Amino acid sequence: MHIKIENLNKVYKGGSYAIKNLNLEIPNGMFGLLGPNGAGKSTLMRILVTLMKPSSGKVTINGTLDLAKNRREIRAMLGYLPQDFSFFSKLKTYEFLDYAARLAGMKNGATRRTAVEQMLEEVGLFEARDRIANKLSGGMKRRLGIAQALINDPKIIIVDEPTTGLDPEERIRFRNLLSTISTRDVTIILSTHIVGDISSTCDNMALLNKGNLAFSGSPEQLVKEAEGFVWLIKATEKEYLEINEKYPVISTIPIDGGWEVQVVAENINGYYGTQIKPNLEHAYVHFMENKLNSWSNA
Repeated sequence: MHIKIENLNKVYKGGSYAIKNLNLEIPNGMFGLLGPNGAGKSTLMRILVTLMKPSSGKVTINGTLDLAKNRREIRAMLGYLPQDFSFFSKLKTYEFLDYAARLAGMKNGATRRTAVEQMLEEVGLFEARDRIANKLSGGMKRRLGIAQALINDPKIIIVDEPTTGLDPEERIRFRNLLSTISTRDVTIILSTHIVGDISSTCDNMALLNKGNLAFSGSPEQLVKEAEGFVWLIKATEKEYLEINEKYPVISTIPIDGGWEVQVVAENINGYYGTQIKPNLEHAYVHFMENKLNSWSNA
C-alpha cells in the first residue's frame, strides 16, 4: 500500500490551520509520525481514516483510490486504533472482538469465531478471553485495541499514540507486536510523541510541527543532522543550574560532586564535556530547537 498526500489543508473557523499544505508519501511497512502535542498528528489520522474531511487537498491510495471519491472502498481496507479507545463495559474480551469482527464485515459465524480465537492468540490475550474487556490492564486494553484493528486483515493500519500510559514492558511488547505485523503486505502508520516508539520500529518517518511537514525521511537521516551537537557534560551543582537555563537538557545522572548531563547545543561555552553520538531523541530535540525554534513550545 502506498499513500500519497498532496497539498492537504485542514482549516478551522477563525482561520487556524491544523494541517497546512501537507505533501507526504507513505510507503509500505512501518511509518512513524512524530511531533509535539498540537502538531496536527491526530487531525491527519482522522482525515486518513475518513472520520474528518480536509478543507482542501488530495489523498490517494496506490495511485487509484481517492479519499474524497472512494471512501467506502478505503474504509474496507483500514484498521484504526485511536488514542482514546473504550470498550463496552459488560462485554467479555472475546465478545468485544467478535462484535468488532461483525462491524468489520465478517458475517459468517464459524469464520468469525476462528478469526477471533487466532487474533486473541496473536496478541497474547487468549487466556483472558473470558475476562470483562473493561477490566483488563492498560497494556491488555491496547493489545485488544490493536486486535480489533487487525481482525479483518486490513491493508492500512493506523495507530494513534498507542503506548501512552503503558509501562516499559508493555510498551516494548506492543512495539514488537507492531513490528511483527509490519512484515506482512501492509502499511502501518504509528502516530506518537514518544521518540523511542519510532526509533525502535520505523524505517521511514515524518515530523510535523504546527500543522506543517518539518522533516520526511529515515530516522537515521534525522539522527545524522544532530551529529556534532550532542554533549556529555560533567557539571557541579552550580553549573548544572546554569546549564539547565541555557540548553535543552536530555538527561541527568547524579555523580560524585555533581551531575552528568546530556545536552543539545552548538557549543558548551567552556563547560567540561565531550561530544557523543546522537540518537533519535537527541535529533528530535536538535531539530525542534535549532531548525524550528519550537522546543520551548513542544
